Order: sequence, then C-alpha cells, then structure tokens
Amino acid sequence: MTMFDDIMSLPQQLRWGIGHDVAPIRSDGPIVLLGMGGSAMAATIGTLASTPRAPMVVHRGYGLPPWAAESGAAVLAVSYSGNTEEVLSGVDQAISEGLEISAIASGGRLGEIARERDLPYVEVPGGLQPRAGVGYQTAAVAAMLGAAGQISNADAALAEAADVVDRLLDGGKGGAVNLGRDLAAGLEDRTAVIYGGLGIGSTAAYRWKTQINENAKVPAFSGAVPEMNHNELEGWQPGSSDGFGVIYLRDAADHPSVARRLDLSGTVLSGKVRRVGDVLSTGDGPLARFFSLAVVGDVASVAMAETAGVDPTPVETLEAFKTMLAKGTS
Repeated sequence: MTMFDDIMSLPQQLRWGIGHDVAPIRSDGPIVLLGMGGSAMAATIGTLASTPRAPMVVHRGYGLPPWAAESGAAVLAVSYSGNTEEVLSGVDQAISEGLEISAIASGGRLGEIARERDLPYVEVPGGLQPRAGVGYQTAAVAAMLGAAGQISNADAALAEAADVVDRLLDGGKGGAVNLGRDLAAGLEDRTAVIYGGLGIGSTAAYRWKTQINENAKVPAFSGAVPEMNHNELEGWQPGSSDGFGVIYLRDAADHPSVARRLDLSGTVLSGKVRRVGDVLSTGDGPLARFFSLAVVGDVASVAMAETAGVDPTPVETLEAFKTMLAKGTS
C-alpha cells in the first residue's frame, strides 16, 4: 500500500474503534497520556473530543510530569510500535510509583507489559507507519476515554468523523483531495507555515507540519492564534518572507475573537508573505472537525512528495537516528 492508500483508509480506521468494549481508566483524578509523534497526535486528538471531569495532559517526553505521582494520576500510554523509549520510560516510572496504567499499542514491549500485568489494553492493527495509523490510535484513545466517561458517546463521535472524512475523500476524487493537491501546488518551492486557532485548528496545523516533514521530507512550521499575534506576526517582513507560503485553518467553533484575529492576521500579512489558501472545518463534533482539516494536509503532503519525486513512506533519517541512539553513538 502507498501512503495515499493509507490516507484513503482513514474512515475505516476510525470506524474500527466503534463498539470496543474496553476497561475504563480511572476518571476521578488527573490523566497523563504518554506519546510521541503520531501516537502523541492521537492522544491529543482524543483530548480535543473530551469534556474532562479532571485535568488531562499529553506528555511528550521521558518519564512523567513531576506532579503525576503525588497527584495519583492515571497513565494512558500510547505507542504504535509499543517500543517508543520515552513512553516506556514513563510506564516504568508509573509502575514504580504504583500508578494506574492503561495501554494502546500494536504490540512490542508495551503490549508485553500490558499482558504481563493484565492492564487495560487496546491492541491496534500494526504494519503501518505510526503517522499513517493515526485513525486506529485515535479510535483506541477515544474508546478508552469514552469508557472512563471523559468523552460523551465516543462511538457516535467516531462514526461522524468517519462519515465526514469519507465524504471529503470520496474514493480519491473528493473535495479534500482536490483542495490538498491545489494547496500543494501553491506551496511548490515554498516553505509551508500553517496557522490555526488554539485547540482544533492549531492541533490540525501541527499535524500538517509533521505530515509535510515526514511525507514530503521538507521543513514546515505551524503556529497558534492568538499566541502568534503576540510575537511571530512581527517576524513577517517584505523580502525576507519570499520563500514561505501561509495556510490558515479555520474551525467553525473558533472563539469569535480568534476568528477575528485570523482574519486580521491575513490582512496584516498581505503583501508580506504569500497566502496559499484557507481550509474550513466541517462536521459537528470535534473529531469530525479536526479530521476535516487534517485530511487535507495529509493529501497535500503526499502531493508535495509526488512533485518532488520522493517516496513519502520511508523515514530513513528518523530510523538512522534511532539506530544511533540504540548504539550510543554520536
């Protein structure tokens, strides 16, 4: 399968999570979700869909947040391979601290730990690049958080997201495919900068950034409004910004002040940096709205790879770096 085939499977991946009968994680205190890369993205998407009764934090790093043990936090570890060393270090610490642990993986060491300790565990289908399995991982996170009462009707949220993405892809000829390819053409010979409103928009913008990094093998950057209005906006000046292209992601549920700031940001940057285009979310629930923005970027990143004549699937630099880490070389 190609990376484009993986994108086309996203509705199926989301529907895979419907009807899962999972043991709930404890929901009467803080929840720390552990993840890196595509797995951390799935964890973050899950938090966007939640209405938590307690704080939830996505921890992208080694160990646990310093407050986790004292607060008695529950830990949800998400690692597609099951071998992510940062996630495993957090799990090891959680075990030593006696914290409640749940796990999501396709196997690996995390899967082994879950089975050995009889932890609540969802095993997702393997064989994909982690970024390409974001639908499976998001579905598993939603199922876990739904069982804990942190997401209201997770099955309905996943079903709506799958239906929205299905319609946008439409077998490879839908609006997301056409728009993604158009935006990729607008970014030719330019470095992409993607902005969205804090929350769904900025999370989707970060997904765009990482997809362009890994699929098209080029730098890309993302930012959140309103924060970028307090610093980054000043950095865009005529001449020095010629090699960039800006894309704005607009969520239907953006705070009115954020929506106005996005409008004004485009006005201020007019004539300073090329505005490649805007993407508007569709759907009712947060999962549907997020994926309606993100899937356009998935397509755009693959189209950029096609234009550059590179295979979007392998991540040779990342794999070489992991080998260096394992060997302790520098």
